Amino acid sequence: MKYIALLAALAMAASPAVAQDRELSIGLGYSEFSRPGAENGALVSLDYRHTPFFEKGIFAARFGAALDVQETGDVFLGAGVSGKWDLGKSWFIDASILPGVYTENFHLNDLGSTFEIRSQIAVGRGFANGTALSLSLSHKSNASTADINPGVNSLQLRWHIPL
Repeated sequence: MKYIALLAALAMAASPAVAQDRELSIGLGYSEFSRPGAENGALVSLDYRHTPFFEKGIFAARFGAALDVQETGDVFLGAGVSGKWDLGKSWFIDASILPGVYTENFHLNDLGSTFEIRSQIAVGRGFANGTALSLSLSHKSNASTADINPGVNSLQLRWHIPL
């Protein structure tokens, strides 16, 4: 909780952020399921971030959507809110909460329900041409809304492309 307060204070105290447009990020990574017997594997993701609806200091909030596809054929599609903190010198922190739907192709990759929430945090660096590269850590779970809630964690390298 104290980290959330620190991030909020940084967002309020800094100089105004540069207007940010829409972006698409393409991620490649690896997922590890918490459920015994589940099949871990590669992950490909597409994330869309819309033009910010709120900007203050170094913080910008936007609506976003994501499509994650596991090598095993498991799929997540979600939409929600994303926040970006401009740390200066082209560095940033990106975080999102995206509720959505999940379908497993391999039965032991069942996360407990069709409803799942992906939370993600990333640290990245922007380049002069407007693109950026980030390293993200995400977690999907049903927030204990189902009988089981094993979850899956993913680490990804993401390429951000302005639209």
